Amino acid sequence: MSTNSQPAIIRSVLTVKHKEYLSPHYIKITLTGDDVLKFANTTVGINNKIFIAPDGINEIHFPKVDEAGNVLAVEDCLKPIVRTYTHRGINAEKKEMYIEFVAHGDEGPASAWAISAKPGDKLGVAMKDTKAELYPKADWYLLVADATGIPVIASILEDLPKTAKAHVLIEVQDKADFQFLQSEADVNVEWLYHPKPGENNLLFDAVQNINLPDADVARFAYVAAEFSSVKNIRQYLRKDLNWQQQELYAYSYWKHGASEDGSVKDRQKEKNGL
Repeated sequence: MSTNSQPAIIRSVLTVKHKEYLSPHYIKITLTGDDVLKFANTTVGINNKIFIAPDGINEIHFPKVDEAGNVLAVEDCLKPIVRTYTHRGINAEKKEMYIEFVAHGDEGPASAWAISAKPGDKLGVAMKDTKAELYPKADWYLLVADATGIPVIASILEDLPKTAKAHVLIEVQDKADFQFLQSEADVNVEWLYHPKPGENNLLFDAVQNINLPDADVARFAYVAAEFSSVKNIRQYLRKDLNWQQQELYAYSYWKHGASEDGSVKDRQKEKNGL
């Protein structure tokens, strides 16, 4: 039950129905289950939490709440690994939910899970039961992402109206990772390629080369990428070009050389730095 007017948290254990490699480093997982319908009121493109069972455990053990509303801790040996991903879509008729993963070997638990996932495997999913605004209305958009940010950028593009214009910058490992992105808007997409993600300034350099609209145009930038790229782009737009805070959403999904758990404080601090 939610309190203080906060939306309830929906959570469920869903089953892998299908796995598809959209590119050599990109995996689309189709989940299924009757509980998919519980997520029908959520916004495509928002963050979700996924819960991965630890090695040797076949079930997902969510924390339980007692009658007094206290959260009861899960035993360490049963505690699932929790990661943040993007809600990529739902097909209510088929009872399917979609989540996309960057395949970067077994360095991270989510990537390792997606690579080895097969039909019948279980994954826990949790989201807020609300229709949240993914991005504000504007006439012109700058959308910037590396591979980790493609799901949210693709979700925005699919939702943009025909009247909108967008310049999109996406960095992936190589040309084989190119994907067709659909949108009814007037969109210009630039794909950038680098074999070692996080070890370059491709996105930042590309942003500086764009002829950005003046402040008299209703504009908005959405940036989702590695820590250094996000930090540089944020500072460039806010400090050098004087974009207003409400004209930009930028958040780093990862930090080169650090685990997700180890970098979360740095990434949150950077987000709140300006």
